[in-house]
Amino acid sequence: MGKGTKKAKDRAPHDVAEASQAVEANPNGKMKRKEYERQMAILQGELVAMQEWVKATGARVCIVFEGVDSAGKGGTIRRITERTSPRVFKHIALPAPDARTRSQMYVQRYIERFPSAGEVVIFDRSWYNRAGVEPVMGYCTQEETDRFLRMVPQVEKAMVDDGIILIKYFLNVSLEEQTRRLESRIDDPRKYWKLSPTDLKSYRRRYDYLRARDAMFAATSTEWAPWHIVDNDDKKRGRLNIITHLLSQIPYTPDAPPDAKMPSPPSADGYSDPPSSLGNIPTPF
Repeated sequence: MGKGTKKAKDRAPHDVAEASQAVEANPNGKMKRKEYERQMAILQGELVAMQEWVKATGARVCIVFEGVDSAGKGGTIRRITERTSPRVFKHIALPAPDARTRSQMYVQRYIERFPSAGEVVIFDRSWYNRAGVEPVMGYCTQEETDRFLRMVPQVEKAMVDDGIILIKYFLNVSLEEQTRRLESRIDDPRKYWKLSPTDLKSYRRRYDYLRARDAMFAATSTEWAPWHIVDNDDKKRGRLNIITHLLSQIPYTPDAPPDAKMPSPPSADGYSDPPSSLGNIPTPF
């Protein structure tokens, strides 16, 4: 077993509780990067344990991330998936529908991406576009939104009744923080890809979005598929809190890590690298 690796019985579940207590101990102070990474390492280890449980049991997990623009959905999803297998944790971020997709039943393109046995599917925005961005930006009629809000609780009940673990998160962010993040996307060339024309238009319609959000909560937060709300002005704390909550919603039992030892180094048995005409890449660093 590698240095610093904990046995399963020592790792779970009290490490998650320890992480949660550490985050809550100073809820208003800015979390230092070192402490954040320490807590994140614990939680990502638990995500791997959850992954192995999902694979072993054939569980199906569907996680929905919604929220106002620049609320931190993408960064949270990256932290959930960066240490897990892409064969198990599948990040779904669908483009705008084309003409063929628009001719289908509205939820059809999402249903075909629901998890199979042994999968965790994470929707980075979802069928709830019909309750938020589409009516606010004029991409659908109010009648279409009202019909969607009546229908979707029954679709989600069918999912849960079929055995899918469905978890829905909505990330909030203050106007001041949303303004700061959007300005950063304009000013930082590393973030240009995050900025779409819709982002700036929707920023001007923030309170229309919040009214649509409130109507969505009232119609679709059900006993079988409640919304979980995250105030995400502090992205570090928000990510830790979301992952801690996510782990609490999955009845996983971590297996003991494999009892593996490194073998002796292989013998070259007379082999040496031959001369090659192939060029190595430049090494400016």
